[in-house]
Amino acid sequence: MVATSNAPEAEERVLSTLNRDGSRRVMRPKISKGHYYHRRFVTAWALIATFTVIPILRLGGKPLMLLDVPKREFTFFGATFLPTDTFLLMLLLFSIFIGIFLITAVLGRVWCGWACPQTVYMEFIYRPLETLIEGGRNSQLDLDAHGPNGRRILKYAVFLLVSAFLANTFLAYFVSWDRLLTWMAHSPTAHPAAFLLMAGTTALMFFDFTYFREQTCIVACPYGRFQSVLLDRRSLIVGYDAGRGEPKAPWRKKEERSAGNCIDCRLCVSACPTGIDIRDGLQMECIHCTQCADACDAVMDRIGLDRGLVRYTSQAELAGDRRFFLRPRVVVYSAILAVMFGALGFSLAGKSSADVTLLRGLGAPFTILPDGRVSNQIRIKIANRSEEDRSYLIELAGSSGLELIAPENPLTVAPGETEMTAAFITAPSSTFKNGEAPIALTIGDGVDYTKTFDYRILGPAVRSGEEGGGP
Repeated sequence: MVATSNAPEAEERVLSTLNRDGSRRVMRPKISKGHYYHRRFVTAWALIATFTVIPILRLGGKPLMLLDVPKREFTFFGATFLPTDTFLLMLLLFSIFIGIFLITAVLGRVWCGWACPQTVYMEFIYRPLETLIEGGRNSQLDLDAHGPNGRRILKYAVFLLVSAFLANTFLAYFVSWDRLLTWMAHSPTAHPAAFLLMAGTTALMFFDFTYFREQTCIVACPYGRFQSVLLDRRSLIVGYDAGRGEPKAPWRKKEERSAGNCIDCRLCVSACPTGIDIRDGLQMECIHCTQCADACDAVMDRIGLDRGLVRYTSQAELAGDRRFFLRPRVVVYSAILAVMFGALGFSLAGKSSADVTLLRGLGAPFTILPDGRVSNQIRIKIANRSEEDRSYLIELAGSSGLELIAPENPLTVAPGETEMTAAFITAPSSTFKNGEAPIALTIGDGVDYTKTFDYRILGPAVRSGEEGGGP
């Protein structure tokens, strides 16, 4: 049954997915399989395949992409970012953001219409399955009006299975593929947290693709609201050529046409997955999926007019200006992105197999021993970035009269782990000038990491007129 509402109607529609009385307007778009659709189909299934196999593939012995939250590690195409890699992570995130700005400035919302998982899975998995099980648009509208039957219940069951598969694929980005297979082969009671995460993700995906659908793009996703800032008049959009299409008039086959090319068939509206009329101009709800362009081109073919009444264009081009993509914001974004990627590549190339941090000991800066020697505690933190256990030897480099005492030397660190140990440096009081003395510590694993660190130990300051601590 169709839900009714006694709420007063608004003067105009607030969102394309809401009726004027505030009730939900269910979208049942009429799919138009034109040349844009076929290109999107190939692109979508290439992306689906890529998304599915990325957790399985390995590069340099590491997963191609893995966000290991418990270990606080992020592996991205063979490079592993640790918690100590704040600068590298910042460069990567800034590069992604600037890349989004650049792509949007040049190609508009091509991400939304061609590559966003919401669009890709909705339009090329869930909606085709829906059509296969329930029938075409009219059958679906009939089920909306009269309530579910066996076909709709079957659709829900299939959607649940697909959502479970996608949830497990999504989970593989946060745990290793081998660990995921082990979990799948055992009872959920053996790993309840992971099972609950997978079940929750399945439920969210089922809710999204079964009920919420286009409202994810319109209500939940902020990207559409940013387009007023990210787009300019020369950005690529899907637009209606009002100069060619207006004034609108119905098609009369045997009459000479004096109106515009638009015959007001409204197929562009019925094909839109977000329910807008592309003829109203650029709108926040438009995800640039080109379904309106395919629908319009099919009509133009039937009545013998040129395609492209709705097409990829720009606001400037629709106003009569020539197409010109190179402009200041594109140059600036490209330059910033080149600098970011250059810095990221340089930093990754120079990254060693270990990160070592020297910290002063807790408590007093130094201790005077009974024999008059001065002791400094140094805390040594080592992160092993390699794929195997490493033993790191700590040595004093070229320091006579100084002694190194380290309870754990060498220090063994597991791959991807971080360990901390304490070392003590003792030195005669005469070593210190103005309360400090320079030393050099060499730390190496005997494989591919050796580095000497300059450090200053602290001691008693000798006041003017004093020598050797005497009065």
